[in-house]
Formats: sequence, structure tokens, C-alpha cells
Amino acid sequence: MLTNNTGKKACLACGNILKGRADKKFCNDYCRNNYNNLQKSKDNYSNIIRNINNALLKNRKVLQSLLPTQEDLAKTTREKLLRLGFHFGYLTHIYTTKAGKQYFYCYDYGYLPLDNDWFLVVRKKEDEG
Repeated sequence: MLTNNTGKKACLACGNILKGRADKKFCNDYCRNNYNNLQKSKDNYSNIIRNINNALLKNRKVLQSLLPTQEDLAKTTREKLLRLGFHFGYLTHIYTTKAGKQYFYCYDYGYLPLDNDWFLVVRKKEDEG
């Protein structure tokens, strides 16, 4: 806990004298948020994780946009996926069928590579494991 030259506790973010509870660390929510955001920005791994999560969510949104609301299957091309900003390097898991086909998933949306750069886009059913 920071203290100023009068010996009173000071806000960790702005240095103002704290009033109120003895265990108080920040003068308000703004200072608390700024302090925590600054701590997170210093950690390079936080940025890496944030970027990966953003790529996964972007991939999910692209796959979701290709499926009509009531449909669980649709076909598309590699070109269209790339044009929509899909990044093939990011996925959450792979499901292999008994026949050996591999579905690549971003959360609950996935794709199955077909011949000639075509893909089958699928939505995982809620009752599937």
C-alpha cells in the first residue's frame, strides 16, 4: 500500500489520500480499472492470449455467418472463408469420426475439408459430447 509523506494511505493508481475503509486500495472504480488494466498490459502473455481468443472468436463468427439460422450444414469455399477473414491456424478442437474424417472446430462451429477446396460447415448439436 502506498503512503504519502503524511503517513496516510494513498490510492495505488493516482496517489490521492484514501478515505473510508482501512483496507481500501483505490479512491474509485476508475482508478481501480486503470490500475488493473495497466498491470495486465505489462504482461506480454495477456496480449498473446487476447489475440488468440480474438482470432478464435472471429473464426467462430465467420463459420456462424455461413450457416442459415435453422440449418446445421452448409458448403463454402476456401476463398470465401479467407475473404471473410477466417484464419485456418486457429481452432479449439478436432473431432475425428469412426470413418477417420476430421472436423475442425472453433467452439461449437466447425468445418470438414472436402475435395477441391470446398468445406462443409457444421454446427455442433447440443447433445453431442
